[in-house]
Amino acid sequence: MKVIILAGGFGTRISEESVNKPKPMVEIGGKPILWHIMKYYSYYGFNDFVIALGYKGDYIKDYFRKYASINSDFSINLKTNKIDILNESNEDFNVTLVDTGLNSMTGGRLYNLKDFLSEEEEFMLTYGDGVSNVNLNELISFHKAKGKIATLTSVRPSARFGNIKLDESGNVLSFEEKPQTEQGWINGGFFIFKKEIFDFLRSKDEILEKYPLETLAERGELSAYQHFGFWQCMDTLRDMKFLNNLWNNNKADWKLW
Repeated sequence: MKVIILAGGFGTRISEESVNKPKPMVEIGGKPILWHIMKYYSYYGFNDFVIALGYKGDYIKDYFRKYASINSDFSINLKTNKIDILNESNEDFNVTLVDTGLNSMTGGRLYNLKDFLSEEEEFMLTYGDGVSNVNLNELISFHKAKGKIATLTSVRPSARFGNIKLDESGNVLSFEEKPQTEQGWINGGFFIFKKEIFDFLRSKDEILEKYPLETLAERGELSAYQHFGFWQCMDTLRDMKFLNNLWNNNKADWKLW
């Protein structure tokens, strides 16, 4: 099953980093968050990726073009420019990089990939700026059991601020730093789609989360797998620092490999 990663947005809310690079290339622990997402899928045996490019797509193309030398030791003859890789990367990734338009919306990027997915009965899709420890085997089993055109992963994000519980005298009974919210589910991505999703995509201007998903929901063709574990998107510089802090302190719950 192929994995589609949407990696073409402008990343305006993290412009401190995305002014020079696309948001999926912002680094967590010295590696692009895109790499983290791919390693996570690969852990479950999914290594066939189609990356939907847009803003600064050449940056991502260049990264994969030079992937072996970036991630390995090598020797180089400066006269001939011949490079010998000394310890090759062990990632068995098959990566297809497709320019889906600078200004295309999320649904439009998928719409522009239709020809690349013509042989696929089902495929997975996720955003290029979020990590999680969703159990993909359970997600797939849930999707197949429901039999719907689309399955999304619903999550309860962490609260922005910590919670404290007090007694009537003002004593602190408990303190929890950035707990998971207890109410409200949001779309966390990590989708599975049947090929019929393309019947609901009309142009490059389509927003996946509007007409396509809303119409599928109205027709009873959208299910939600509820994930109670870790999930975090990287919308802002605060999020980037939070994820780096988790990685640097060996608390990166998405690191299953």
